[in-house]
Amino acid sequence: MNQLDQLKQFTKVVADTGDFESMREFEPQDATTNPSLILAASGQPQYAYLIEQAVEEHAGRGLSGQERIDSIIHRVLILFGKEILDIVPGRVSTEVDARLSFDTQATIDLARRLIDLYSGEGIGRERVLIKIASTWEGIRAAEVLEKEGIHCNLTLLFSLPQAIACAEAGVTLISPFVGRIYDWYKKSTGQEYSGAEDPGVQSVQQIYQYYKKFGYPTEVMGASFRNIGQIIELAGCDLLTISPSLLGELHASSDPIEKKLDAAAAKAIDITKVTMDEKTFRFQLNEDAMATEKTAEGIRRFAADMRKLETLIGEKAAAAVS
Repeated sequence: MNQLDQLKQFTKVVADTGDFESMREFEPQDATTNPSLILAASGQPQYAYLIEQAVEEHAGRGLSGQERIDSIIHRVLILFGKEILDIVPGRVSTEVDARLSFDTQATIDLARRLIDLYSGEGIGRERVLIKIASTWEGIRAAEVLEKEGIHCNLTLLFSLPQAIACAEAGVTLISPFVGRIYDWYKKSTGQEYSGAEDPGVQSVQQIYQYYKKFGYPTEVMGASFRNIGQIIELAGCDLLTISPSLLGELHASSDPIEKKLDAAAAKAIDITKVTMDEKTFRFQLNEDAMATEKTAEGIRRFAADMRKLETLIGEKAAAAVS
């Protein structure tokens, strides 16, 4: 049995890509997307039809300027999500514009809009996770949405305080970023990390143990991996979202994998419970230089890629009119 099949015995495997063919090849349970992945896929000839369809559908609607571009982008997100859900049996994660990361109400409004658009395609909200950055404002938006039955995936998560706030808000799923934590510590210390010593791996282990110790139903989905060693150390995590290249490495190896995370074992660990109000959240996050820097950097990167996607859509929309 290859490592990918072994991993699937312990953990739900999720595809971290906008590439439909890799999803068909590796048969993940769910799939996640973000502005960077959608932008990358949009630039590939085999996915041009989705952009063209969204642009053509908006011809003659009377929209103009930013309103038209926003509407087309929302349609592109839904078209990608719909194609993905024709492949995977589970859920797709669709991301809210990162530029709304500090605007609770705007995040709520866009999430509702995306769910309505999915509903118009006959896709129930149980198959969609709305991705929102793990800012205080984003977590508050997710709390409102979850009460409405709109399930959320809190992304750009780098610390236990963010994870605790998400769990207390009743969020469905969180995506702690293993690889970006590893990147920060490697750059900061000049050291190479592997196996159980990897600080990104340790962060997810800590969050997983905290959740299972105190019975939070929020799912933990490790994300942003740099190598298969990080993945193997988190075997047993609720979910792991993995890029096609690393899925391929796992598929090509038959080395044995052991379950490393166990919910029952976490119950016996001595952990102090923390109540995460806004003041505690902001102070503890500020005390963690890595989490503060990587959250801000992630929001900037996703915002930049959204602007690039807007430019691409704007050019195609203008060409369609002329």
